Amino acid sequence: MPTSEPQSIHDPVPSTPPAGVRYVDAIRFWLKLGFLSFGGPAGQISLMHQELVERRRWLSERRFLHALNFCMLLPGPEAQQLATYIGWLMHRARGGIVAGTLFVLPSLVILIGLSWVYVAFGEAPLVAGLFYGIKPAVTAIVLQAAHRIGTRALRNWVLWAVAAASFVAIFVLSMPFPAIVACAGLIGLCGGRVAPDRFTAGGGHRQADRSFGPALIDDHTPPPEHARFSWSGLLRVAIVGSLLWLLPMGLLITLLGWEHTLTQMGWFFTKAALLTFGGAYAVLPYVYQGAVGHYGWLTPTQMIDGLALGETTPGPLIMVVAFVGFVGGYARALCGPDALFLGGAVAASLVTWFTFLPSFLFIFAGGPLIESTHDDLKFTAPLTAITAAVVGVILNLGLFFGYHVLWPKGFAGSFDWLSASIALLAATALFRYQTNVIHVILVCAVGGLLLQTVLG
Repeated sequence: MPTSEPQSIHDPVPSTPPAGVRYVDAIRFWLKLGFLSFGGPAGQISLMHQELVERRRWLSERRFLHALNFCMLLPGPEAQQLATYIGWLMHRARGGIVAGTLFVLPSLVILIGLSWVYVAFGEAPLVAGLFYGIKPAVTAIVLQAAHRIGTRALRNWVLWAVAAASFVAIFVLSMPFPAIVACAGLIGLCGGRVAPDRFTAGGGHRQADRSFGPALIDDHTPPPEHARFSWSGLLRVAIVGSLLWLLPMGLLITLLGWEHTLTQMGWFFTKAALLTFGGAYAVLPYVYQGAVGHYGWLTPTQMIDGLALGETTPGPLIMVVAFVGFVGGYARALCGPDALFLGGAVAASLVTWFTFLPSFLFIFAGGPLIESTHDDLKFTAPLTAITAAVVGVILNLGLFFGYHVLWPKGFAGSFDWLSASIALLAATALFRYQTNVIHVILVCAVGGLLLQTVLG
């Protein structure tokens, strides 16, 4: 059945729903989205809303927000999970797999290429100059992320206290990130019963009253047969999902051993995938603690550079894990000294698999339950507290980046005034003028190159 032509938001509101969407047309759309999904989760969700709700009318505003609210409750990248959910709703499991995979695949391919350029030519004056300007910009970007999440999450003094306590826990006490998440969740669980008004969920995704015309999947369209809940379907997802994790992990343990780098990467990023409440910035401290502090797969400076690359490529920001995997695999020569690129590419692909597999399983297992009701979902009190704690953790991450950028040789060394100036200009552009993140990175990269060229 042919796909209906997209409608412009300036056209009169149509009176009939669009024709059905062919699977091949859906594949084309998800592939296009994978190459255009810049701007972090907010930009990616906005783009999907514009394309799927406003122009193409594949699903209604209410159904879109219903799916989004569910994805916001899950650990993992909510934009990628939303694409998976919509693809699954329209074309069964194969649609969800294609939508979720194509949301990530272009970013993986691009990041593998950029990571190779970085590790192979990072000492070249051109590349070094570009990253000299990028690193201060990343510091400002992380601080802006803390501010952006904080203004949405810290709605009363109790949540401010949770954020402050999480900052002290990680900055002063060096408490592991999973322990901070667990403590915050426990506080929210208890606080939601004692003082529920203090832990009332906010949202940030209001429903709009505007109508874009009847949608293919409209407000009262019954769930398709594959989206109806059944215990047998849930059991099938659980079995298949378990096998998709157990088989590669079992092969890694059997062939390489538990202590091998690839095995440890698979296990570590499985845990990371379950801790990404609050977005990618929330899990970055955990990735740093493990990848940099515990395993030594990359250096603090490389972690900053990897975040910069993640900010300038399409796809979810959590794709920075591919950079971590590539650098670790390349440095450890996992496929031998004559195949460094292959070692990095294998590690990057492996960590991407273990990072995103849980997201697919959450959608396929939970989607039928969510489709059984069209009531709005709200953040639970524990998740509200966890989001507040994330603010303190991200602030610590910003200070960590700032330390390594402004005092590159430690406090015993000199203060880098040029980097500080770039960071201040980037912060001004982000906070005061709301400049696009990619534009800030590009301008700072060119500025860093010019400074390095002039100062020699």
